[in-house]
Amino acid sequence: MKDINDRTRDLGPFEPKPGDDMIVCRCEEVTQGEIRQAVHAGLFTIAEIRRYLRCGMGLCQGQTCARLVKGIVARELAVSPDELEPASSRAPMRPIEMSVFAKEGGRDGE
Repeated sequence: MKDINDRTRDLGPFEPKPGDDMIVCRCEEVTQGEIRQAVHAGLFTIAEIRRYLRCGMGLCQGQTCARLVKGIVARELAVSPDELEPASSRAPMRPIEMSVFAKEGGRDGE
């Protein structure tokens, strides 16, 4: 088994491909080409790419793009997507007014 995180291995230079302008993460407007460039720059894990490009950190928290990002990274590294460790994720959230919390605590928003 290859060491996926071996930073000494040469992936070759980044070469643009058709479709690199396709948006993969709609929340953060990250393209396929940006993800591919990040891998060639040495970001080999989903967590690193997520921190660098913010893909999967928008409103959906990666619900729509996580699988696509993982597939792109796996293709660039020439490994199976199953070999890549998934990034931690959270449930999609939305803002809640403080009065909602106050009502749950037994107070009526005094």
